[in-house]
Amino acid sequence: MEKFYNKWPFHVAVIVFSIISDQLTKLWAVARFTDEAGNFTYEKIPVIGELVRFQLVYNKGAAFSSRPQDLMPFLPPWVFFLLISIVAAFALAWFYKSIDKRDYLSRLGVVMILGGAVGNFIDRMRMQMVVDFIDCDFPDFIMTRFPTFNVADSFVTVGVALVILSPVILKKLHKQIKEEKDAEKEAKT
Repeated sequence: MEKFYNKWPFHVAVIVFSIISDQLTKLWAVARFTDEAGNFTYEKIPVIGELVRFQLVYNKGAAFSSRPQDLMPFLPPWVFFLLISIVAAFALAWFYKSIDKRDYLSRLGVVMILGGAVGNFIDRMRMQMVVDFIDCDFPDFIMTRFPTFNVADSFVTVGVALVILSPVILKKLHKQIKEEKDAEKEAKT
């Protein structure tokens, strides 16, 4: 019997949850870090000292704030993001369908990527920029501070990690299950 976490209703729920949690946290960030006139307060709220803090940043660029006009100067930014999103959605749908149904971690990873991508896409189409507000510092990392990100970016990152690590995790899990079954058989004989 197929587990609930490998069925499409669960996957749709993950996508919906990722979009709603992303959009609600962005609404909170904008309300918290702007005044009545809509101007930045430039406030920084420490969450875990200076390691993790909240501050509002509007990202008009692509991944890691790269600018679309530098990548494809002949396209308006909104067309660039629309085309990239359409191509990415088709690629994710194809990848999802190509994943073995038993590889539930990779399938979950893909739906997390899709949910996060949709969350940022909504911002891009609505405001021509993405709301970022989670600011982290990784001591002794190459950069002074890691680029500011949001909940959608977190879903994408965890989704990519699941897709990459799934073969290793599932191989170990299947090996452990096989060893347990073999031990049970030996105990019965």
